[in-house]
Amino acid sequence: MAGGKASARQKMINLMYLVFIAMMAMNMSKEVLSAFGLMEAKFADSNEATIERNDKLLAELEGKADENPKEFKVPAARAQQVKIISDKFYKYIETLKRDLVKKGEYVLDEKGKLPFEAMDKTDILDELWFTGDRLTKKGDEVMTNINAYKKAVNDILSTDESYRGRAQAFEKTFSTEKVENKDGKKIDWLAYNYQGFPAIASYTKLTAMQNDVKVTESDMFSLFLGNIVSEATTLNNYKAIVLADKSAFFAGEKFQGRVVIGKYANVAPTKLVVQGKEIDLSKSIDSTGAATLDFNVGNVGEHDIKGKFTFIENGQELEIPIVNANYVVVPRPNSATISADKMNVVYRGVKNPMTISFAGVPDNKVSASASGLTKAGKSGKYTMVPTSGKEVTIIVSATLDDDSRVSDKATFRIKDIPKPTGQLAGMSNGKLPRANIAAGTVKAELLDFDFELPLSVTGFKVKVPGQPSITVSGSKMSGQARAAINKARRGDDVTIFDIKSRSSGPAIKPASPIVIELAN
Repeated sequence: MAGGKASARQKMINLMYLVFIAMMAMNMSKEVLSAFGLMEAKFADSNEATIERNDKLLAELEGKADENPKEFKVPAARAQQVKIISDKFYKYIETLKRDLVKKGEYVLDEKGKLPFEAMDKTDILDELWFTGDRLTKKGDEVMTNINAYKKAVNDILSTDESYRGRAQAFEKTFSTEKVENKDGKKIDWLAYNYQGFPAIASYTKLTAMQNDVKVTESDMFSLFLGNIVSEATTLNNYKAIVLADKSAFFAGEKFQGRVVIGKYANVAPTKLVVQGKEIDLSKSIDSTGAATLDFNVGNVGEHDIKGKFTFIENGQELEIPIVNANYVVVPRPNSATISADKMNVVYRGVKNPMTISFAGVPDNKVSASASGLTKAGKSGKYTMVPTSGKEVTIIVSATLDDDSRVSDKATFRIKDIPKPTGQLAGMSNGKLPRANIAAGTVKAELLDFDFELPLSVTGFKVKVPGQPSITVSGSKMSGQARAAINKARRGDDVTIFDIKSRSSGPAIKPASPIVIELAN
């Protein structure tokens, strides 16, 4: 453009043109850098929200594991593994981001915001991670950590064939295969994504990788909970629904009905009428869109259920009638109803409330017997206090109107009182001032236990770093324990363990330890 044959005037015009283009490029660069900064901020906000959501999902899984260990103990354990793996890799990526900011000598403003438009250096990661066509020691470390994270997650996903779809999606998200550039040449994944890029672009990509980690964690928690939802069109979302011609059959009859493929519509109706009576929607519609019916069944015999749903579709009312619905009222019961009021197990040494009845038989003609079972006063109410063994069987008998007798039984598992949680100042671990620890009261709490069973701490042990363990009687620190705490240094962990307690009923296991960091 500025060749030797051009006139002086033409050379000057060409030079001005080059300066103009350079100025445009500088302005565009600032806009691009700022756009990367805005993207990074959005990823960071998303990460915070996902972390909070994941904590709730993990807590739900752990709660289900306590309620139903047979079904959820293994998924909850896998979720804990995923949590540890994800947190470790997430924190490692955070160190890479801090190194990038430190090497670039970037300073946050008073709002804690990065100087996006100034983060245009391309040589920071180039020097840290790359040397010619190879990776530096730091670059190898980055790839080692990525591959270690991938392997750890894949090891968990390989434990169950039903996780295959999630494993394939994970591999696609964290693929580190060579990438073809615009010239058709395949280059290493790390170089393709980070070599030669402005600092803010690399910083944003690292935050995006953290987002992938937390989204993967969320998907796996949902997978373990059984909440991964397929596409709406897949038949996996449908159920085989049996529609019987009537809801009860007498002995000797043939079953008559139909099987259809359908699914529940989670759409709120505007009106529901059953048996000529309008139903209160606020009390009868559940989260799946199903309506709960509650009406007197009437006399013995067959009865039809008539009514209709009313929905709004395209701005107009749409009525869907209830058809082919009926039920049968039968006079003779053939099975007992035995249920635990609070759970499907009974706890050793405490009063477990029970409801025991025989369908269609008054309470004064029903008798129930089992070790530790007594009447509780009200109709159908009993109290079970199991003492030994792993199971207890309740046998129920009833006398019918024709003086014939029927009987049934149910077996419940007997569980010990769960291990209590040790607490000081309402916490099991955390940070407290020295005086608060020395003056605090050690407690043993049965968290999430459905029975009132107050516990009294009778003794515990205290361990301060660099000093021998101290045995304490009662629930308050002894003089020796307070002296040891006063000798500890700020930041030391004071461990309270072997926390023994007693109840008004059964023996109680030692509570879990308490670890408190000295705040001063």
